[in-house]
Amino acid sequence: MATLFISDLHLDPARPQITELFEKYLASDEVRHADALYILGDLVESWIGDDDDAELPQRIARAIRAVSDAGVPVYFMVGNRDFLLGEDFARRAGFTLLDDGTVHDLYGRPTLLMHGDVLCTDDVAYQAVRQQVRKPEWQAQVLSMPLDARRALAAKAREESRRHTGSTMESIMDVNADAVVTAMHGAGVDRLIHGHTHRPAIHPIELPEKTGERIVLGDWYEHGSVLRVTKDDAELYGLTVD
Repeated sequence: MATLFISDLHLDPARPQITELFEKYLASDEVRHADALYILGDLVESWIGDDDDAELPQRIARAIRAVSDAGVPVYFMVGNRDFLLGEDFARRAGFTLLDDGTVHDLYGRPTLLMHGDVLCTDDVAYQAVRQQVRKPEWQAQVLSMPLDARRALAAKAREESRRHTGSTMESIMDVNADAVVTAMHGAGVDRLIHGHTHRPAIHPIELPEKTGERIVLGDWYEHGSVLRVTKDDAELYGLTVD
């Protein structure tokens, strides 16, 4: 048996092959017989609210609900693209929402789970925007807007994000090493799993009392990326588009 982790799918109508790969993977025997499935943020390219009447959110809800109905617990943590996702969609999709920075026990090993963006402390401009959009007042104001207005706002935000990414050094947008150690030490764990940076790898981390590990999940822009955790091992692997 295994516990599965995915993140940064950035599902978008413009890339239907990735949505199909996501649906196919969730219908696979590996997922349907897993101990649990975790989705650590950025499931979609943008989320304008649980009341979005577009086709894609409905397909996502059906695919995840089928996993939950098969008896596999599904956990979801919002990222920087889907931070407006809430309890209403969670009920429809059949998953449990997790706070960023949750610790779950994986086969006897406490593990810190994060989306990962809060660890990118060197990107001061991004952190300022993150702080603003996570305020309940800002979110309530946006969610009160008509759907078309929210879609226009999301498109503008994506364009601003592309400009920021294109003009910022990659090292600044990566996690800060001290922030990683602080988060892990504060949580009392020696393993961290996160996404956001799109740089799948397993890194050794020197903690005050031992060597731990940081596992980074991959994105789904060109192909799928999965982390498979068992009692004895943790493996990152890819999924190809047919």
